[in-house]
Amino acid sequence: MSIDAVPPPVATGARPKRKRDWTFLLAAVVLGLVILAAVVAPWITPYDEATVDFGAIWSPPSAEHWLGTDQLGGDLFSRVIFGARPSLLGAIGLLAFAIVVGTTIGVSAAWHRGWVDALLARITDVMFAFPGLLFVVLIISVFGAGSTTAILGMGLAFSPVIAKYTRAIALEELSRPYVDAYRLQGVGGLRLCWRYVLPNMAPNVVGYLVVLFGDGLASLATLNFLGFGSQPPSSDWGLMVQEGRAAVVQGILGPTIVPGLAIALVVVATNIVGVRLSDRLAVRK
Repeated sequence: MSIDAVPPPVATGARPKRKRDWTFLLAAVVLGLVILAAVVAPWITPYDEATVDFGAIWSPPSAEHWLGTDQLGGDLFSRVIFGARPSLLGAIGLLAFAIVVGTTIGVSAAWHRGWVDALLARITDVMFAFPGLLFVVLIISVFGAGSTTAILGMGLAFSPVIAKYTRAIALEELSRPYVDAYRLQGVGGLRLCWRYVLPNMAPNVVGYLVVLFGDGLASLATLNFLGFGSQPPSSDWGLMVQEGRAAVVQGILGPTIVPGLAIALVVVATNIVGVRLSDRLAVRK
């Protein structure tokens, strides 16, 4: 038997190399840079967000103003960087409020079942009957416009989605043997859910919430664009798009396109990261 006929040795225990997900890495880098820019905005922007220069209104991109200026002569690059703060914090606040309300409803419905589950299901169905934006507009019409009202209103609009999602996961989790074991040991429902059920649900919920973050940011931007949320002189991206509409009529697209692209970029990046993260956490669970 010749040497050429000898089969190559088979490696044992060798793990196949995982192909890098460059799309996920790129989206994660984009989100990281946006968050970093929001944190260090005062130190990396050439102008303050409140700077007004009536002699440079709607100026094109130049060495002084890299992305041009807006309707008051404010530097678009600086305003977009500063605008990352209210835009991101608004979406975070929206989701935090929606998580508390939605998770409480979903887990309570899964735990009690019966008439409690039916009642909470009817409440969420009623909230689903109203389009989210219309629901928030009704709330704002009662309590007045403002960023806080918009965040809380949109949080209520998102809570039924989270409630139905967490209910489905909680039903699966509560059917596991360890739940019956703890109940036989006398562990109360609140303690059992808080210490064991919710942490086990977290891997499935985290990725979903990252996807919802992009939806929440876009929804708040829509409210701000309509004038129901943040008010001038805020640099929120949705409000900046609304303020740039007058320039579009004159053929100046920068004041609208720049914040609009920022919104689109973050929404797409969060969707990619959320879906990939959800898949990876579900596999590791």
